[in-house]
Amino acid sequence: MADGPHPSRAAIESSQLEQLRSLVAELFPGNAFYTEKYSAVSITFDIASLEDFSQRFPFTTKQELVANQQKHPPFGTNLTYPLSRYTRFHQTSGTSGTPLRCLDTQENWENMLESWIEVYRAAGVTNEDRIYFAFSFGPFIGFWMAFEAGTRLGALCIPGGSMSSAARIRAILDNGATVLCCTPTYAIRLAEVAAEEKMDLRQSKIKTIIVAGEPGGSIPATRARVAELWPGARMFDHHGMTEVGPVTYECPVHPCSLHIIESAYYAEFIDPPTGQPVAPGQVGELVLTTLARTGSPLLRYRTGDLVKRPLSTSSCACGRNELLLEGGILGRTDDMIVVRGVNVYPSAVEAIIRNCKSISEYRVQISHSQALAEMHIQVEFYPDSKDSAALVASLEKNFETDLALRVPITAVPAGSLPRFEMKAKRWVSIQ
Repeated sequence: MADGPHPSRAAIESSQLEQLRSLVAELFPGNAFYTEKYSAVSITFDIASLEDFSQRFPFTTKQELVANQQKHPPFGTNLTYPLSRYTRFHQTSGTSGTPLRCLDTQENWENMLESWIEVYRAAGVTNEDRIYFAFSFGPFIGFWMAFEAGTRLGALCIPGGSMSSAARIRAILDNGATVLCCTPTYAIRLAEVAAEEKMDLRQSKIKTIIVAGEPGGSIPATRARVAELWPGARMFDHHGMTEVGPVTYECPVHPCSLHIIESAYYAEFIDPPTGQPVAPGQVGELVLTTLARTGSPLLRYRTGDLVKRPLSTSSCACGRNELLLEGGILGRTDDMIVVRGVNVYPSAVEAIIRNCKSISEYRVQISHSQALAEMHIQVEFYPDSKDSAALVASLEKNFETDLALRVPITAVPAGSLPRFEMKAKRWVSIQ
């Protein structure tokens, strides 16, 4: 039964179980990776319920997928069909290790495009819009999928590959783009360049900035900063992964919270060290099973993304019944740094820094030269900022108040820190 225009909770879970049973039946014996993996632990495939699946089937990790591709180059054995059926190649960024290659059949690609179109629809994008893609196209899946989904929606899609930031700003203004796709960091960078080039963003027709790739999209201070720099535009967050596809979209009535696209995924929430489920309201690692990506499936995949398990499965104020992740993606299991006994996540640092509107860029240096890790932050103020010493002192006080840490902060010359088009790499280790 549908609840208005959206499926009810019971209908969502019933469909997930049906899709899961079909997925598992499709894998054997064609998918050598999962056939070998499950045969080794005597898994039977008569799935009684979603809970039964979660209790009996083992996790899949990125490490074992990478190891499988190294053992069976170049694509590994997590392929359900003959290679001739696959039409799409993508790979992960490799920022946290060896890149993982991902192949998709045309059917799987079509299914994932539908998920991306759902992101656009939730953001209010229609065929009347002009979408500008402010990134260079590479093997990362998000570029291609976002662009093609935009064309399927009927919107005018404008690529911005191999262009300078100034040229992209000019293209946005000249072509009357109404939607901008980029990272939160690059939205700020584009505004910075516009100011340098004396291009007035108040003349921009951008009404929606769809972001991904960083936690900033669901951090209120970052959202407020982008809204200030892009007058009349609102930020819309979502997230996905090359390994699985588009996963979430921002709730239209709850900014900084993400709905999971449960027509395509079965989601679980676990304690990273133990692998056991976390209680509702607790932070845990997001585990996903791809329900419609049969050609290169992932069952109980440990994403490494930290989220808050939803307190409730009741209907959202927006009318949807898909699980809602309050605060969006909070961080990653491999991003947390313990500084003098305090757990520090990049998203927490970003939130504190973006509350200071005088900061244009920053870098976090982590030193392991002592028994306990130490953190030092370099900040770059806008050229017209006054009394940088007072700003530094205020920022240090905010870190001590919010994180219970004394963090040394140094102001560096304007333009001295690196800028980023893709995922920002602001955290560096030093000796």
